[in-house]
Amino acid sequence: MTFQPGSDLSADEVQQRVDETIEENDVVLFMKGNRLMPQCGYSMRAVELISQHREAFETVDVLPALDQYRAALSEHSGWETIPQTYVNGEFVGGSDILAELDERGELEATLGSS
Repeated sequence: MTFQPGSDLSADEVQQRVDETIEENDVVLFMKGNRLMPQCGYSMRAVELISQHREAFETVDVLPALDQYRAALSEHSGWETIPQTYVNGEFVGGSDILAELDERGELEATLGSS
């Protein structure tokens, strides 16, 4: 499932999409851009780190409604920064946390099998 949100999305619509996406996917990355064309270095790093251990994971481009996504994601994580990774409904972190887990050899287990 790939979302193509528009800037005319309300905060409630974005919140519903965030809630459903987190609930329905084992691993989801909310990022700037998409898997093929990340639009910031942190998002690119997160995609690279997750891709090392999982073939299948969902990505959501937050740029078309950035402020609404920041607010909706903050409800789940307490963080406003992007990217954000969720595994089995739980917030894991951004690219920095993914890199730390990878350095400790824990990222594969955190992400689960693909």
